[in-house]
Amino acid sequence: MKVDSVTIKKRYDRIAPYFDAMEAVMEGLFFKNWRKKLWSKVDGHHILEVGVGTGKNFEFYPTEAQLTAIDFSEKMLKQALQTKNRKSVAVDLDLMDVQSLAYADNSFDTVIGSFVFCSVPLPIKGLKELYRVCRPGGQVLLLEHVISSNSFFAKLMNSINPIVLALVGANINRNTVKNVKACGFASVRVDDRSGHIIKLIEARK
Repeated sequence: MKVDSVTIKKRYDRIAPYFDAMEAVMEGLFFKNWRKKLWSKVDGHHILEVGVGTGKNFEFYPTEAQLTAIDFSEKMLKQALQTKNRKSVAVDLDLMDVQSLAYADNSFDTVIGSFVFCSVPLPIKGLKELYRVCRPGGQVLLLEHVISSNSFFAKLMNSINPIVLALVGANINRNTVKNVKACGFASVRVDDRSGHIIKLIEARK
């Protein structure tokens, strides 16, 4: 099943008011700790977060950096704006598709995203955009759930992926590490603490 950006955007617009509640259990048990690990690796002054969602990463933002964050869902971005105002977060929010970033080449020291590329219709196109706007020597940091290396879980994930995709527009069977490696980075490594489904990916341009 192939789903385009417009369809996925509509699905995220639909679930935006309930998104945090939907993920609350997984966020508390697993995701929040992974987000903290991800953001501990950020360096440089100009930082771009792609797929900001409702602003779950705001609490991990470095205080001395210049931060920009984007999302392609207007309703998700509206939730992020409310979080920004409530928590007084210094970040510029833009409505934008990661597959077509409106930034100049080599603009950011670090480009970062968490659980984003499961929902990008053309993931390699989006990843090449991250590469383009990242400065030479800069880094792209991604926290992603991917197809399991365990054959049993991989088969299960492939079987239920059409249901998940239809409900929320997310693919749970992507091979994002392989996709990142196909995008021209000087080096790509996976954090040693990563499991067989959640991967913390560090790519250096």
